[in-house]
Amino acid sequence: MKTLREVPCGCSARVVKLEGEGPVKRRIMDMGITKGVEVFVRKVAPLGDPVEITVRGYELSVRKADAQMILVE
Repeated sequence: MKTLREVPCGCSARVVKLEGEGPVKRRIMDMGITKGVEVFVRKVAPLGDPVEITVRGYELSVRKADAQMILVE
């Protein structure tokens, strides 16, 4: 299993599990990133932070540290 951080630009992945605790996990879920949702990686900034994704029809920027907590398949 890999993290959202490892998904190449232009590819989609399905969220399998969210790691992390408390407020950080809650914030990720509040952004619409929940188990089973399809995520499309639009672009990755030159230094790898942030990662720009499309989830549930809207665009979102996710920090590299947060993307590491999202397990995908």
